[in-house]
Amino acid sequence: MGKGIMAGVLWALDTVVLGIALAMSPFGATEQAVFLAPFVSTFFHDVFSSVWMLIYMGIYGRYSSVIRALKTKSGKFIMLGALLGGPIGMSGYVAAIHYIGPAYTAVISALFPALGALFSYIFLKEKMLLRQMAGLAVSILGVIFLGYDPNGAIGENVILGFACALLCCVGWAAEAVICAYGMKDPCVSNADALTIRQIVSAVFYGGIIISLLGGWKFTAGIAVTKATMIILVAALFGTASYLCYYSAINKIGATKAMALNITYSAWAIIFSFVILGTLPDKKALFAGIMIVGGSIVAAAEYKGKAAE
Repeated sequence: MGKGIMAGVLWALDTVVLGIALAMSPFGATEQAVFLAPFVSTFFHDVFSSVWMLIYMGIYGRYSSVIRALKTKSGKFIMLGALLGGPIGMSGYVAAIHYIGPAYTAVISALFPALGALFSYIFLKEKMLLRQMAGLAVSILGVIFLGYDPNGAIGENVILGFACALLCCVGWAAEAVICAYGMKDPCVSNADALTIRQIVSAVFYGGIIISLLGGWKFTAGIAVTKATMIILVAALFGTASYLCYYSAINKIGATKAMALNITYSAWAIIFSFVILGTLPDKKALFAGIMIVGGSIVAAAEYKGKAAE
């Protein structure tokens, strides 16, 4: 359970640092820059994460194991999970923000662990005790409560926005379940799976999404800036988070790992205060307690029969 919690802590740190980069001038200089910022920053994030993973695998002399994993059926599943969780899930997320705003997107996307629990039950035969299901429900309600803003602006194309947010949920939930299946193969380690995941995601983002958006000129123009270097640092935290997340998926199952991973919403409040000096309000503190407490209950091991 410790690695699952660390995945949430490190992802929160990644989120706060990435937010600092996105607030810098290159990403807000023009209307085009504002539109491309989420996609280009995600592309750089995945590219840098791939580099960090290649360095990590090189230190341990494990390039050959990645190549072997790619040749297996399980390796192909990891590639599919990468596309669902990375380009498809994240693209749905940023598109939903564009159409219905960040508040409603956060609320809908927070449901992905519940959908992942359903997928895990159907495809992986993972089962949870009723108290664990209740803990997951409390945690998800905490995220919804944290992100909900009744005064939040909603974009004009509401139906498309909600569809994109649901696409994000499906992508993120499917990634965890598919990667959990792939990592059952002893030939595919957590590190192998993550290396494959980040490289596939970066290549697809650059080759397909950035190209379709006509964003290569902008991407090349900000490649060597302070903002991009900060994304490099954020990607280091993100890579460490994913290593913990994939390890947790492999050890305690996709459902419990997802329940712990969404605690990043609460940890981000702490890091925002420590790094940016942003004081949390009572709503944020209450929601944070719900998220962390519910997730720990959902992921904790209990003696007894799992709910059918």
